[in-house]
Amino acid sequence: MNRSWLVVASLTPLLGATRTLAQALTIGLCAILLIGLHQALMAPLRRHLVRQASLCASVLLSASLTTCLYLGLNAWALPMARELALYPLLLALPCQAIEQLPRHKHHYRQLGLGLGGLLAASIALGGCRQLLTDGIGLHIAMLAPGALLLLGLLLGFYNYVRPSTTSSRRQGSR
Repeated sequence: MNRSWLVVASLTPLLGATRTLAQALTIGLCAILLIGLHQALMAPLRRHLVRQASLCASVLLSASLTTCLYLGLNAWALPMARELALYPLLLALPCQAIEQLPRHKHHYRQLGLGLGGLLAASIALGGCRQLLTDGIGLHIAMLAPGALLLLGLLLGFYNYVRPSTTSSRRQGSR
């Protein structure tokens, strides 16, 4: 299994926090802020720590940043913090997943593009869920299974619209 799938697997807590467009925008911006701060603060530590100490520092840093984010949401945006419940605390998982990815030359560029895609996906998911729930009256879209189905449909639409970069030489062969 590719290590990049760790990031995808850690994004599932966002399904519960995107019931409305405002919630999706808030959780997307919180994820960008938290992951960006985590990577910026871990960069100088990686050079001076061995693997196990770096992992422990990463866990402590992500837990500290997540707690500060959650307390800040409760202090300055209490109604939104109550709507998001405990989902902002689960944003420590993507920090740990990204920390496990191998470093390469364009790591931060790809991370920035991935975080922009995360924000766009959370906004699209939140907007579609709000439209389906409030506009059409499809109440399953408000629940987590409906969010998972909607995410699958959005990913299928993205794959349909996106031009394919794979070759067709293996099609039809066993």
